[in-house]
Amino acid sequence: MQKEKTFKNKVLDYIYIVSKQPILLRDLLIANRQYKEGMHVDPAKLGFRIRLTRAYLVYMGIVLGVLIPISGLTHKPLAHLDSHISIIGAVVITAIIFIGFNFFRAKMRDFITIELIKKSWKLHFPFFSYDEYSEKIEEIFEKSLKEEISKRDLEKYILDNLTE
Repeated sequence: MQKEKTFKNKVLDYIYIVSKQPILLRDLLIANRQYKEGMHVDPAKLGFRIRLTRAYLVYMGIVLGVLIPISGLTHKPLAHLDSHISIIGAVVITAIIFIGFNFFRAKMRDFITIELIKKSWKLHFPFFSYDEYSEKIEEIFEKSLKEEISKRDLEKYILDNLTE
């Protein structure tokens, strides 16, 4: 039974290339920590890459979907105003559109990051839900870094500490 795809998931699938390689446990834990601290996660660690042309196409579609109806509603009242106001308005709207793409790109990157973290979480910790155990496992991971636990023993160390 496949989960129904939302608009957001269809957009993410369209603008991102996601590797089929599984995410390594250490990379997952580092990515989770960075994400929770509000930092951008290294896309190579989670195995994704943006298709910039497709991202621009999606963004243009969203912008046009918003601007065309607004333009239709405001054209008549603005047509009777001074042309200088229209020029200033066009400059401001253009600036907002170009600045907005950076926000759109960052938001899409956050969405794909958390989706990949949760997907990989189910692979590495199938019996521990992400929402309940991510904080606890993050603390254990911090402790493992201080104790210099090897990559090979990391999973065993985390599972042993979770069961205590």
